[in-house]
Amino acid sequence: MGRVRRTGIKSIKVVEHLVLAIIAIATIVAIGQEIVHIFKVGMVALADLLLLFIYLEVLAMVSNYIESGKLPVRMPVYIAIVALARYLILDMKSMDDWRIAAISLSTIVLAGTVIVIRWGQLKLPYPKTPDSDD
Repeated sequence: MGRVRRTGIKSIKVVEHLVLAIIAIATIVAIGQEIVHIFKVGMVALADLLLLFIYLEVLAMVSNYIESGKLPVRMPVYIAIVALARYLILDMKSMDDWRIAAISLSTIVLAGTVIVIRWGQLKLPYPKTPDSDD
């Protein structure tokens, strides 16, 4: 049974690294497409910069996951915050007041979530296990 389990875990790790490579390559392609778009338009808009920050955060998340084997929950939350900010910037003129308020409140809730998660990591860390590599 031990051999089957090890083979299964290795197979999952291979698939995991393959998917991470696909995500990294797709993100790099998207960054290239955004840079080409910026050059075609001839100017850089704030929405373009925020989109590049989202791509950068995805790459950082992939890198962090490859290096540590752990996915910090905060990173996707950061991506969500920037995505909401970008959405507000792009579509604010066509939004009604309630939608703007809802998106703003969502951003505040996500920011509060980051604070709570970070506080929990500092004040209530997981106990060390003998098999952990920390």
